[in-house]
Amino acid sequence: MSLGLTRGFRQRRTVVAVAGEDYCIVAGSTRMSTGFSILTRDASMLLQLTDKVVVASAGMQADRKALHKLLQHRNVTYQHNHGRAMGVSAAAQLLSNTLYYNRFFPLYTFNLVAGLDEQGRGAVYNYDAIGSYERSGYFCQGSGKELIQPVLEGILRRPDVHVPFRTCMALDLVKDAFVSAGERDIYTGDKVEILIITKDGIKREELQLKLD
Repeated sequence: MSLGLTRGFRQRRTVVAVAGEDYCIVAGSTRMSTGFSILTRDASMLLQLTDKVVVASAGMQADRKALHKLLQHRNVTYQHNHGRAMGVSAAAQLLSNTLYYNRFFPLYTFNLVAGLDEQGRGAVYNYDAIGSYERSGYFCQGSGKELIQPVLEGILRRPDVHVPFRTCMALDLVKDAFVSAGERDIYTGDKVEILIITKDGIKREELQLKLD
């Protein structure tokens, strides 16, 4: 029996992140559905920890909420203990430790950490179910992964630490990938929440997708 069925309903959605030389884009679809039923059309999959770090989680809504609540709590504790905001590498390690701690009863989430590193460069970290992670230039998680990841790989080629695109070009690529996935994946739809992380802060955009 699959992990999703043993934990209750399998609620699906899609998240994507792309890292550039001085920016990082992270996006997630807002449709939350199980089977052929749409539970809500406006569920955010993104958690903004700081003005330079965002966690994106696909998977089961209950586990995602529990994970994000725990990360928020530990982020506040980190700021009190260290007197500064958590960096993207620290957030990546925190998420890895949290997932590994729950390895005997894994959280049904598929996660990305996106942001700017200490040098101001974009960073994307992708994870497996029990906390193993790696840094790459782009990655996709969730029900639309099989549709979006090949698009990213076909255009961006090697999964280097950074993609050789300007911000506007990378943003258009992310939008096109979601539009394509929305035409073929019933769990990716309604709209996409997009966060663009730069040294000046985080800019938020929305992309409307099909409602059926």
